[in-house]
Amino acid sequence: FNWKERITSKKGWHLVGQKFVNDWKMAWEDILIGFTIAGFVAVMVPADFWSALFLADATNIPSWLVTLENAVIAPFVAGATFIGSMGNIPLATVLNENGVMFAGIMGFIYSDLMVPPLVHINAKYYGWKVALYIAGIMFVSIVATALILNSAFSFFGIIPESAKVVQEVTQFKIDYTFWMNIAFTMVTGWLIYLYKQHKKEHGASMDMDMEGGGKIKKVAVTLFILINAVGVSFFIYIKF
Repeated sequence: FNWKERITSKKGWHLVGQKFVNDWKMAWEDILIGFTIAGFVAVMVPADFWSALFLADATNIPSWLVTLENAVIAPFVAGATFIGSMGNIPLATVLNENGVMFAGIMGFIYSDLMVPPLVHINAKYYGWKVALYIAGIMFVSIVATALILNSAFSFFGIIPESAKVVQEVTQFKIDYTFWMNIAFTMVTGWLIYLYKQHKKEHGASMDMDMEGGGKIKKVAVTLFILINAVGVSFFIYIKF
């Protein structure tokens, strides 16, 4: 592998474009679902629900027990959302805003490998016994990792004390972020162009064909696209 040769060659940049598009093909549905569900949760689920579920206001319970409860319950919350990969990060922000402990946030983020769609795919290949065994091992590993991270961050005194309210970080503004979005949109267009050039020269033989979550996921994606389109239209109408 000669990175200097690749970075100066046409073929190397074509491979960059192909990798970029394939990664987005794999992740865009989870990201869409994650952000949409996070939006609904942030607006419609009261903070009292999360406080009760994660014992945020339980002053009469030892803190170590609350930490353990947060780490244990978070993977089940993640599983209930059916979100995997990067799509669970927006909802983790909502949980953080509502007082969920650091161990719970870490447990939630790491739970993308035991969400129902992935367990179902494992069951199709290996059978339910093996799929549930893998999910169980993942659950134990996730809880242990969340507790270890919580202890380590607590030891060094670097656990985040609070989170910004979601509404404070999601407002549309003409600032440096806007211009960075414009710039990277142009970069995205260029990478898609490189991908199309690579596909034209080599065909689709190297494209990634990932098995998704089935019909339910496709219906959810279509529905969420419509919901977001309507929401953006109303936002533009109200603002402008």
